[in-house]
Amino acid sequence: MARQIDKIVLAYSGGLDTSIILKWLQETYGCEVVTFTADLGQGEELEPARAKAAMLGVKDIRIVDLREEFVRDFVFPMLRANTLYEGQYLLGSSIARPLIAKHLVAIARQVGADAVAHGSTGKGNDQVRFELAVNALDPSIEVIAPWRQWNIRSRMQLLEYAEMHRIPVPKDKRGEAPYSIDANLLHTSTEGKILEDPAETAPEYIYQRTVDPVDAPDTPETVTIGFENGDPVSVNGQAMTPAALLTELNSFGGRHGVGRLDLVENRFIGIKSRGIYETPGGTILLAAHRGIESITLDRAAAHLKDEIMPRYAELIYNGFWFSPEREMLQALIDRSQDFVSGEVTVRLYKGSATVISRTSPCSLYSADLVTFEESAVAYDHHDAEGFIKLNGLRLRSWAARNGR
Repeated sequence: MARQIDKIVLAYSGGLDTSIILKWLQETYGCEVVTFTADLGQGEELEPARAKAAMLGVKDIRIVDLREEFVRDFVFPMLRANTLYEGQYLLGSSIARPLIAKHLVAIARQVGADAVAHGSTGKGNDQVRFELAVNALDPSIEVIAPWRQWNIRSRMQLLEYAEMHRIPVPKDKRGEAPYSIDANLLHTSTEGKILEDPAETAPEYIYQRTVDPVDAPDTPETVTIGFENGDPVSVNGQAMTPAALLTELNSFGGRHGVGRLDLVENRFIGIKSRGIYETPGGTILLAAHRGIESITLDRAAAHLKDEIMPRYAELIYNGFWFSPEREMLQALIDRSQDFVSGEVTVRLYKGSATVISRTSPCSLYSADLVTFEESAVAYDHHDAEGFIKLNGLRLRSWAARNGR
């Protein structure tokens, strides 16, 4: 150990991995461990995490409701950019990690801890996300990553350790050790076991938030989302807080099988991994936000946003939320949202979320300009001749040189 550790704050879910880590930290460092459990809308009772931490001898147990902060300050800013990693993934796990790290550091300062710890494995992305965030927020705090330090190398050894120390092992719906699951208000992700073979079809029972689109209602349902300056503020005319709004849209999307994704992604450390993601409300919001932007953003501004989005998504995925470049891009994105206000109606049907109408007091859309009929706005069709001729000038020169 590099230095004496007197107190550790552990990011604690109450699950198998972090319960074993809690016991290991107590044994290895012989110091007080404070547990911090973030309520991000996991959809499950968090009191069992408190009870398990108490059973393992923890005196200072922190469970903090972060649902509104999560959606308002992390999910919504990300959605303003229409963010998708590798064109598909809505970054449900990635965007939660900087918030957890922020509060880990804050609690460490409050209790005078000199280290924080997390349960991420040495193969995953989350270790990078947690530790880069801590580096950016308080470089003086040491980060302990048990998966990179102990001699446990497999799920079987983990279960053996749990049995030795009488740590309860949860079971999945088939009575087996569970998949690796992450959940919050934005999404659920499931990894491990049969999913490690990308050729195998994911079993239906692992889905938690969405019905099979095949079994979804045969009648479409519409939902209207109101936006102000790029952020959603209402559902079907009812104003809602950010967390309540996302919860409501999760309900809409879940019953219509919206937001399922079976993805093989490229992890930051260089490994390909497969995960099953469910992001019902986020999928609806992505479609709706693009819908309102389609009538309120200038063409060049919209295209510029689309160009920088993959870079912005990669920064979040790779753990650089607290970085100068992410903040610079965020400022650009936020500036683009000044007039992104109005309402969008989305039709939900058998796994799809389709924009069917959009309206805005800030709309750039002109029916008089676009109509095929005679309009009140003067548009001389002959002007297009000079426009095309000038744009074709370099092509004519290129063709002449090439002997065409």
